[in-house]
Amino acid sequence: MAAPLALVLVVAVTVRAALFRSSLAEFISERVEVVSPLSSWKRVVEGLSLLDLGVSPYSGAVFHETPLIIYLFHFLIDYAELVFMITDALTAIALYFAIQDFNKVVFKKQKLLLELDQYAPDVAELIRTPMEMRYIPLKVALFYLLNPYTVLSCVAKSTCAINNTLIAFFILTTIKGSAFLSAIFLALATYQSLYPLTLFVPGLLYLLQRQYIPVKVKSKAFWIFSWEYATMYLGSLVVIVCLSFFLLSSWDFIPAVYGFILSVPDLTPNIGLFWYFFAEMFEHFSLFFVCVFQINVFFYTIPLAIKLNPAKRIRPRLHHHHLLPPLPCPVAPLDLCRKCQLQFLLCHHTDLQRWAAWHFLCIMDGMGSKARLKDQ
Repeated sequence: MAAPLALVLVVAVTVRAALFRSSLAEFISERVEVVSPLSSWKRVVEGLSLLDLGVSPYSGAVFHETPLIIYLFHFLIDYAELVFMITDALTAIALYFAIQDFNKVVFKKQKLLLELDQYAPDVAELIRTPMEMRYIPLKVALFYLLNPYTVLSCVAKSTCAINNTLIAFFILTTIKGSAFLSAIFLALATYQSLYPLTLFVPGLLYLLQRQYIPVKVKSKAFWIFSWEYATMYLGSLVVIVCLSFFLLSSWDFIPAVYGFILSVPDLTPNIGLFWYFFAEMFEHFSLFFVCVFQINVFFYTIPLAIKLNPAKRIRPRLHHHHLLPPLPCPVAPLDLCRKCQLQFLLCHHTDLQRWAAWHFLCIMDGMGSKARLKDQ
């Protein structure tokens, strides 16, 4: 399968290179559908200009990326297009090998259940064949690399592509059972965009399953492994944050990056929902609804961890990570489910419309209740 994957990579890089050299590149980079105030390349360039002048890149209240990103492009600004193409290629490769390893686990479990005759007769057509499993990783890589949102985000040089790469490597290392690398990549992803924090519990539970450790409160092995994974994750995060401090000699990046993500002060239009609701909202209601909407992103972690099996916990958290934050990444969500990859272009907008309708009804109901109380 190395040759087909290489062919897909060549096609994907060729498409991106052609768009980078076309007159559409500037137009795409300004489209609100593929960039946000957090991931805009123009804001990165502004931050680099301030850094070159010896001024803090966060002093202008324009740049909101992490210090490691600005120092990365400080040295690679002339190769920015190549960096984004390599980033997308690495994401696809990580997804390819993650799905490949995941399918091996699924096939072994399926083979065991077939031998034990535990499948119902009418589900025979749903059982995956070795040939089918062989091509699933390639399909996932194909639909990621040639997804219009992924291509346009790369051409716009949206830093969301870097977030996706970190999450893809977190998925790969988690599926392979490497707790140390999983914790490091999750820490990097959390440092970059905060919301991957919600993947901590699914990642931990999947690793526990790989280690054959029962998820029981009374199990000593469960608590030891959980403590080790949490320590590696938090330790990596602390090291990364401290490194950022030493690079800038300032803690200005914390309110400028994470405060900006949580408080949503910039209402520039994007594919998210926050800017629209808060543009239409009275100022004295803003803090309450910011808290409600932010809690909404993290709220589902515990019930999903309790209800779903480890393989299915990561997928819905990835959907929420990409759809619910105030400044969502327009890059195709990294998903272990091939059907969701194949149907992403249809499901993505459907999910957005459902959430928009739900929030709209909640707000209208609240406004109606206040009006009735006022009349009384």
